[in-house]
Amino acid sequence: MSIFSADLKSKKTDLIWFLIFLLAALFLWLINLGNLPLRDWDEGYYGTVAKDMFHSGNWLYLTYYNQPFLLKPPLIIWLINLSYKIGGINEFTTRFPCAFLTACGVPLLYLVSRNLFYDRLPAIFSSLVYLTLLPVVRHGRLAMIDGIINTFFIVAIFCLLKSRKQPNWAIGIGISLGLIALSKGILAIALGGIIVIYCFFDNPKYISKNSALWIGLILGFLPVFTWYILQINHYGELFIEVHFKQQNFDRLSTSVEGNKGSIFYYFIELIKYSFPWFIFLPTALKWAWEKRQENWAKLSIIGLGLFMGIISIMATKLPWYIMPIYPLFSLVIAVYLAKLYEKKKSYPQFLAFLLFMGSGIVLMAGIYLGIEENKISLLIITFSLTITLFSAAWKLKNKSPNFVAILGIGLYINLGSLMMSSEWIWELNESFSVKPVATLIRENTPPGTIIYTSFPYSRTSLDFYSDRQVLADNKDNLQKLASQTSYLLLDKNAQDNLRLSHGKILGEAEGFILLKTFPESKSSRNKQ
Repeated sequence: MSIFSADLKSKKTDLIWFLIFLLAALFLWLINLGNLPLRDWDEGYYGTVAKDMFHSGNWLYLTYYNQPFLLKPPLIIWLINLSYKIGGINEFTTRFPCAFLTACGVPLLYLVSRNLFYDRLPAIFSSLVYLTLLPVVRHGRLAMIDGIINTFFIVAIFCLLKSRKQPNWAIGIGISLGLIALSKGILAIALGGIIVIYCFFDNPKYISKNSALWIGLILGFLPVFTWYILQINHYGELFIEVHFKQQNFDRLSTSVEGNKGSIFYYFIELIKYSFPWFIFLPTALKWAWEKRQENWAKLSIIGLGLFMGIISIMATKLPWYIMPIYPLFSLVIAVYLAKLYEKKKSYPQFLAFLLFMGSGIVLMAGIYLGIEENKISLLIITFSLTITLFSAAWKLKNKSPNFVAILGIGLYINLGSLMMSSEWIWELNESFSVKPVATLIRENTPPGTIIYTSFPYSRTSLDFYSDRQVLADNKDNLQKLASQTSYLLLDKNAQDNLRLSHGKILGEAEGFILLKTFPESKSSRNKQ
């Protein structure tokens, strides 16, 4: 009876921690989610494709302003379209599916850790670290695929661990990998490879003997193969060329759209954006290697090593490709933090020094942003972060285990402050404000019109807000278009360099004029 009561109490405690992390994550991921415009590229693409689906009702063949959209599988578009049907078309509903699913990864990582450790402390710390990683929170709030990939991967690991005692849980592995494939195609091969190699070292017979795993793979990949077969049948070689070659295989060997970097690109990204947790990584990995016969260590070493190796040798480098690292990164850091927490005498003092140094760097960065860039909100946030880092460093120096709580809670508060500010999508500051220009276009052009612009590149967010496709073009083509009936969005430099004798200015916004041009003959008749 006492054993039963203890088990019941343990499950109740786990439920409480699960709910705490779920609520904390949902607050951080959903607060002010719709307060800023959509970002270019992924958010603009997915929002526009989902709008096309919303209006057309065609769930099977994705389109971008009635042109085939062949870049990605459909799951994220389906989810955003469902969100539109429930809450209308806006920034919040565009981001909500990805933000909600990414947030769910935080409590699910707690469950993964509880299946790896008898003690609860590593599970608490793993979710705390994952909850307070800037890239996970920021990219997870955007309408991007990478955050939901993490959650599906966490579910796959959870099902793998549960299936050791209850084999039917292995069905969830196949379904989770299928969802990854339906979200980001061949990434399922890399993440599935981590699971396969882990199983090989942990239990070589697991894959061949577990029929539930194969049932799960069939269930998970049947929709994937069905969708791909339908696309290939409908679009033919075009789909294979764009979806598989350009969007997947070319990125392994070729730097796509100039997104390149050295083999150390992702190590630098990890250092920059996982700070301050990164300072614990070298000693945490050393500890994992010493415990490499334990399940958590095998999983962490295999996962971190294999995935980091794959993305490092890829020619195309993008910051969010590293996202699947973070659940296992959080796990290995958490185990080491739990070790420090329980053994005060083993605190390496160089960790405190690194935190002290980090607090100084953050303070100087905050002063620069506040004074030179006039970012007062960021000055306040960085000052608060400096206090957090300094306080944690002081506790660590004095061998107080409370440094973990100070660091975790302080980072959470600072991330919350950042997400409530207007600075959390800092890429929006790199170009003109898109909404006024979109309003100008929408109010002065007929639906379905294609607008050509002198801006150096096409902005998908402008397409989303204007309900028109706005294509960037070079000077020579713009000059040809100016002699026809066209709509041109021109900056001042283009206005000065193009011959624009036959046109009507429809309005101005953000340094651009919207111009309707006519053939010379029509313009001449109008003058008469």
